[in-house]
Parts: sequence; structure tokens; C-alpha cells
Amino acid sequence: MEFSVESLESPALTKAHLAELLFEQIGLNKRESKDMIDAFFDLISDSLVEGNDVKISGFGNFQIRTKAPRPGRNPRTGESIPIQARRVVTFHASHKLKEQIQGPPAA
Repeated sequence: MEFSVESLESPALTKAHLAELLFEQIGLNKRESKDMIDAFFDLISDSLVEGNDVKISGFGNFQIRTKAPRPGRNPRTGESIPIQARRVVTFHASHKLKEQIQGPPAA
């Protein structure tokens, strides 16, 4: 099954747009579509908060990385400010996604 996003008014694909696509192209009602999209992103978020990686075949991997504390500075004043240790999410696209973005190789 192929999905079309040509009807989108803005270039950004939002959760609301995804729910609308489920409604239009699969036939779920609007409430079910919204609930399914919310559940999908809640599942990803909860997994990342727990420190687990999320791998979506053919799309990419979301990983949690812990950044060490480091010295920083306020660019306006030049004042030194310590930056606390924190966890960040990184995304690495799969080879399939990278190939789709690059398009067919030039001959």
C-alpha cells in the first residue's frame, strides 16, 4: 500500500497530517487515527525515556546518548558557564532511507 502526502499544505509532516492520512487512505475514523498516532509516538517516547534504543526497519535508529558535563560560555557576555551532563536523542537514518533521499545514482 502506498501513501500520498501531496495534499499537505505545509512541507512539515505533523501528527495531525499522519492521522488525516490514516483516516483518508486506510479508512480508520478520525478518533482512531489520532489515537493510533499518539500511541505510536508515546511508545517511542516511553522507550527512549527508559534508555532503550528504538529501531525502525527501513527508516533508522533513535538512540539515547549521555553527554558529559563540560565548560561552556555565554556568547553575549563571554562569561564561563558550566554545562550539566544530560541525555540527548540521536537519529541515524537507515541505508534504505539514505538511498531514497539521495535518489538513483547518476550515470
